[in-house]
Amino acid sequence: MNLVLIYPKCTTCQKAVAWLDARGVAYATRHIKEEPPTRDELAAWYGRSGVPLKRFFNTSGLVYRGLGLSEKLPAMTEDEQLDLLASDGMLVKRPLLITERGVCPGFKAETWERLLG
Repeated sequence: MNLVLIYPKCTTCQKAVAWLDARGVAYATRHIKEEPPTRDELAAWYGRSGVPLKRFFNTSGLVYRGLGLSEKLPAMTEDEQLDLLASDGMLVKRPLLITERGVCPGFKAETWERLLG
């Protein structure tokens, strides 16, 4: 089953879910703030994504900006970054699509189309 981590108030998440619905794609959603991803999940998804770990951060979010992560992130190890991502679901880029074929942080129709087959 395809899984999409969303924040319901996020307009990009709403757009992504509408895109899935319009294509008749079966999926489950998970509220990223109420049920944030674990460190193990994030590590596994990062490994399957093929993108830099920085892409998993919600760089436009209030938490990211409030912590000054644009300056701190480059000096952090991957382990530290994964720990940080797991500490607050609002730090994670959303929507986050997890499929059998791979993982995509953020909504990119072309990438989602490829991952969904």
